[in-house]
Amino acid sequence: MQKKREHWATRAGFLLATAGSAIGLGSLWRFPYMVGENGGGYFVLLFIFFTFFIGLPVFMAELTMGRRSQRGPVLAFAELHQNSKIWRIVGWLAVITAFIILSYYLVISGWSLNYAFMSLNQFYLGKSYDEIVGIFDLVYKSPQMNLFWLFIFALMTGGIVYGGVRKGIEKWSRILMPVLFVILTGLFINSMTLPGAGEAFKFIFVPRSGQLSASTVLNALGMAFFALSVGLGILITYGSYMHSKDDIPKTALIIALLDISVSLLAALMIFPIIFTFNFQPQEGVGLIFKVLPVLFAKMPGALLISTVFFLLIVFTALTSTISLLEVLVATAMENFNWTRQKAAILSTCAVFIFAIPSALSGANELFPVWKKVYGKNFFETFDYLTGSWFLPLSGILTAVFVGWALCPQIRKEEFMMGSKSKWVYYPWVFILKYIAPVAIVLIILNQSNIVNIDALFNPNLVK
Repeated sequence: MQKKREHWATRAGFLLATAGSAIGLGSLWRFPYMVGENGGGYFVLLFIFFTFFIGLPVFMAELTMGRRSQRGPVLAFAELHQNSKIWRIVGWLAVITAFIILSYYLVISGWSLNYAFMSLNQFYLGKSYDEIVGIFDLVYKSPQMNLFWLFIFALMTGGIVYGGVRKGIEKWSRILMPVLFVILTGLFINSMTLPGAGEAFKFIFVPRSGQLSASTVLNALGMAFFALSVGLGILITYGSYMHSKDDIPKTALIIALLDISVSLLAALMIFPIIFTFNFQPQEGVGLIFKVLPVLFAKMPGALLISTVFFLLIVFTALTSTISLLEVLVATAMENFNWTRQKAAILSTCAVFIFAIPSALSGANELFPVWKKVYGKNFFETFDYLTGSWFLPLSGILTAVFVGWALCPQIRKEEFMMGSKSKWVYYPWVFILKYIAPVAIVLIILNQSNIVNIDALFNPNLVK
């Protein structure tokens, strides 16, 4: 007998929890980095376009699957297609991807918590630029420090999910998300007072001739998928907690708008600082943990600004990690008939154990020959596998499933239920069937270097 499924207590709680799953660490460090690497302008405009017209349809597809099946990703795929064992594998792919991403997200989240603590102690005082930058290298290579903060953040995440949908995820999302928006808005206002604000605004929003390339287009498309967290089973799981009267298209649109807003606010917060002090954007984690502390140290009110910023990263990371862990917990409850408490404890322990090699990658104490064999350390290897292969593959299979494999009558009935935008249905199905699969295949080919898209469009680039 199937247990009665928990549902969101309020619409606002569901919106904030789902928005938190989409607005992750990528919105604060990956999006600004991608903007810098792709020259702003066209990339940002294309990111917004793809979020609405490709990412959003797949987002709605996952919510539709979850609400219809009232299941997590594994059983949702199976039960919506005659208990198919093949489609069940797709559900497991989403769960495995969520598990791996959560493992190294917890490591990065631990760094952010550590830097918030370090900021309270004004770790940058009396230090040169090189010394401040070098602190991150010390943190990265410190096995004991990384394991400590990893444990603390895993404990925080597990504790929230342990409480359940209403008392855990929804309750804390209603607290964390408003706090996140308040902090981010305050930092954005502060950055807009800096001399480099005008130059930053032009860099982010104004297209420049010669800037557009095929890879820029595909990077923008990939960022749209990454930003909305499609292909991880999160939205299927959260969709299973929805009420039948909830409007899926409206809900998805609101969350997409929130996600875009946070990403743009993050860029508008960071780039004025960079242009004011004549720094160049650095890759990924370095943008936050190396460059920004140097810049904060030069600003008035450095203690407050630095601490608040890294607390913002902590809040953002927590909204992501609880959504990823919930996928694992819901899957364990459904497939192994565990209680929520048992599933939360064991899932947290399993992720923590798998995260240990990532936490020790800088120290190179565990699997010391890993990088020589695979070309990347443990952390980098699984970051690449999930970002370049698992996540896009899971996204394309979800689009294909809802567009082609799911019973058309069920698909239409579930989409229309509670929706006031019924006209969206046919364009949505067309995108799922034809546009999204082709787009995601191109992302996979480009990111894996199987095809050089720029060279295809401009043979002169190949020497």
